[in-house]
Amino acid sequence: MAGVQTAKAGIKYRPDIDGLRAVGVLSVVAFHIDASRVSGGFVGVDVFFVISGYLISAIVFLEIAAGKFSVLSFYERRIRRIFPALFCMLIVFSAAASFYLLPIELVDYGKSLLAATTSVANFYFWQHSGYFDAPTSNPLLHTWSLAVEEQFYILFPICLLIVRRYFPTRLRLGVVILFFLSLAASALTVAFSPTTAFYMPYTRAWELLLGTMLSLGMFPRLANAVLRNLATLAGISLIFFSVFKYTDKMLFPGLAALIPCVGSMLIIGAGEFGPTLVGRLLSWRPMVFVGLISYSLYIWHWPIILMRAAGLYVTLNDILPNSWAARLPGFRFDILMEIVGSFVLGTLSWRFVEQPFRSRPPRVTRKTLFALSGATVAALIAFSTTVIGARGFPGRFPAQSVKIASYLNSRIENPGSLGACLITDDDRSAVLVQDECLQIVQGRSNYLMLGDSHAWALWMGLRKALPGDNILLASVSNCKPLLHPSGTIPCVREMKYIFEKYLPSHPVQELLLEARWKAGDMKGLGETVDWARQHGIPVVVFGPVAEYDAPLPRLLAYSIAFNKPQMAHHHLLEVPAQVDAEMQRLAATEWHMPYVSLYQATCDSGGCTEYADQAHDVPLMNDADHLNEPGSSLIARRLIDRGELH
Repeated sequence: MAGVQTAKAGIKYRPDIDGLRAVGVLSVVAFHIDASRVSGGFVGVDVFFVISGYLISAIVFLEIAAGKFSVLSFYERRIRRIFPALFCMLIVFSAAASFYLLPIELVDYGKSLLAATTSVANFYFWQHSGYFDAPTSNPLLHTWSLAVEEQFYILFPICLLIVRRYFPTRLRLGVVILFFLSLAASALTVAFSPTTAFYMPYTRAWELLLGTMLSLGMFPRLANAVLRNLATLAGISLIFFSVFKYTDKMLFPGLAALIPCVGSMLIIGAGEFGPTLVGRLLSWRPMVFVGLISYSLYIWHWPIILMRAAGLYVTLNDILPNSWAARLPGFRFDILMEIVGSFVLGTLSWRFVEQPFRSRPPRVTRKTLFALSGATVAALIAFSTTVIGARGFPGRFPAQSVKIASYLNSRIENPGSLGACLITDDDRSAVLVQDECLQIVQGRSNYLMLGDSHAWALWMGLRKALPGDNILLASVSNCKPLLHPSGTIPCVREMKYIFEKYLPSHPVQELLLEARWKAGDMKGLGETVDWARQHGIPVVVFGPVAEYDAPLPRLLAYSIAFNKPQMAHHHLLEVPAQVDAEMQRLAATEWHMPYVSLYQATCDSGGCTEYADQAHDVPLMNDADHLNEPGSSLIARRLIDRGELH
């Protein structure tokens, strides 16, 4: 076969590729633990896709060239590589989830378990993940990438056999055509549905095919050491650039994914022809070891992080108030547990689960492997369907805990019911519709609430507390109400429309600004205030609300179940209070305008309000930082009673 002849005569072990695996997995783990520091760490998955496409294609093409390729053997290798560690994690996590996850979360877990077991997790999360979802509404979220790979490799050998049979001289051309078709699909799809582009196999296949093209010898031969070093330096720079400069608010994958993928291609391709400085660094033994355990580390890290998000363990201060850790500023015991736990379980899984199934000669025969896999799949499917049918076994928790937990994940109000008044990340093609959201009513006071999803949350309460006024809403998720926002394309588009077209031609009594403010927003907010003053538009700025490091309903439910009444208080974040104090100062000394402190309306010296009703049946929030409708109404009434709204 033309093209197959370019496959390597042998597949030599390359420690630098294991080191590259380490870069990929460490990026993903760091992103999931603290996305604020490693904002683009999610591209580690793209690095994995290129590596996988390269190595697996190289093995397949070598077998085809030797006339030894077998579809059955190919699938056996995939099962040995993927299923043992995956099934082990699913079994262990299912046992833990059965004891600790709240009923509503256990149902979510059962659904995601069913999807992960049947290798359709990417389709499941495509339909069930969104901006307002809490992390525990996406148990096993990380298995989406495994599903994409498995779907690719189900079709991959079949396509190879068809090409081998009918187009034996067109293998390279076929791979190139499929590569560009998939890349074009990714670039087009991400523009109108980023979620679809993120999860679909046809928008991700080009990343694996990039590795396939490498294995077919399509990378230029770099015999010159200087050129090899330049190529690998450029490659690692591209990866690090995307890891630290990308954010989850950008259009991705699409063309943006080319940067980390091309970076990976440069390192792998240049390393084929000789040693490089980057290759030596990646071949450092600790990096190689992390690369060896990378699959198990990836499999285990997300469940461990999920345990923290679910409030299953708390900071060391919660457990040992007088401990030495309590005296360390900023020390987070839960993050330490995530890091250590991920590496310990990843290492154990690699040593005692992965290796026994992959060793040569295999300790587990093909017949036993298939039988064990089939039995495990059947057991996991039976467990997940039972959990779903039993509605998460609510009898495991006190009735009050279950009631509070029912408010998790914004299930009370669906942002989609608001029409086009709130543009979420799930539908970036939407636009603010003037008739629904921005309609001026003659004879009434018209106020425009402008900002992100926090503006939407506050608007729900204001419109009920002030029924005689017409409170308009223009909100875009993850979008600050600034003249020059740095958010998504819809954010930039809609803010430009509001400031350049709508406000100059639609007089409002006041412009109300609200967002999830950060310290870095103050300069831009000052510019917005100056612009409004120049245009004769009165402005009121609302500050941040109290925030938690886990969804408030979960913290309250666990505080009841485990008799820890101060649990939610211990999980308060410090940043909102600091930002609130700074905004009060700027409003008084520089902006000279009204400022409404939502933080002070929520918190005082005795603590923060956690419930929206006196009976303590309704939490103030449905997640970690958005007021729900009852909570928003409560805060709005407080502001009116304090004379800050009228």
